[in-house]
Amino acid sequence: MKQYHDLLQTILDTGIQQPNRTGIDTLTLPGAMLKFDLREGFPAVTTKKLAFNTMKGELIGFMNAYDSAERFRELGCKIWDANANKNEQWLNSEYRGGDDDLGRIYGVQWRNWRGPNGDIDQLVTAILKIKNNPTDRRIIISAWRPDEFEQMALPPCHVLYQFIADPKNNLLHLCMYQRSCDMFLGVPFNIASASLLLSIVAKLTGYEAATFTHFLADAHIYVNHVEQVRIQLSRSEYPLPKLNIENIAYVDSSDYHFINEAIMNIKPDDISLLDYQHHDAIKAPMAV
Repeated sequence: MKQYHDLLQTILDTGIQQPNRTGIDTLTLPGAMLKFDLREGFPAVTTKKLAFNTMKGELIGFMNAYDSAERFRELGCKIWDANANKNEQWLNSEYRGGDDDLGRIYGVQWRNWRGPNGDIDQLVTAILKIKNNPTDRRIIISAWRPDEFEQMALPPCHVLYQFIADPKNNLLHLCMYQRSCDMFLGVPFNIASASLLLSIVAKLTGYEAATFTHFLADAHIYVNHVEQVRIQLSRSEYPLPKLNIENIAYVDSSDYHFINEAIMNIKPDDISLLDYQHHDAIKAPMAV
């Protein structure tokens, strides 16, 4: 995770102070890239505690197209509560369906993208392409729907995922583009989530998870996180942990039903970290 810590320091040193919609200024760096090889360990931050259980619950919720903070809480993830129930713009939206409603956020777009000929399940489509046409350069999952922003509690920050398979060496890679990157609170979570998504899809398609490349557009540190970042950077790193996945295996079928069933059957208890050493958590307020 050294490259992540180096990027934090670069933003502290060179970031441009800017206002934004939250009312809390950020130190902003336009454009950055991070790359992690999952064969060398799972990229979980060790200079503070990663909320791994929360992260895996959120990802499973995305993969199940959850659109309610209540459903995320059932998976041990409470981070959507504020966006569902404390975001003034969303609270006043005609599209909000009541308490805990999130609208057409990430997972809804992943699994139920509205098209002229019906909904498109981008996740299953990507898995099918990896299995049947692995060198296709269009294995992409996107959550960016400008025509539906008003129907979302929060427009997507991690916008686009592209899987790149190497069938000759049986390796699967993932690139992710993120438009807005909260470097202290969000990005360690996003790195782990994308790496877990890569690992799960690799299991389902019979590949080995290889590299995750993270393209960060607006990489920023909120000014009320600066002291927390300095504390984090003062800490020494531990070795990376190992990801343990059980009960998720290759789907020997190209039938939608079987692939969908395999996705829907994924449970939080199927996923764990081994040998995860970390420093204490560092609390910081989330800008909404």
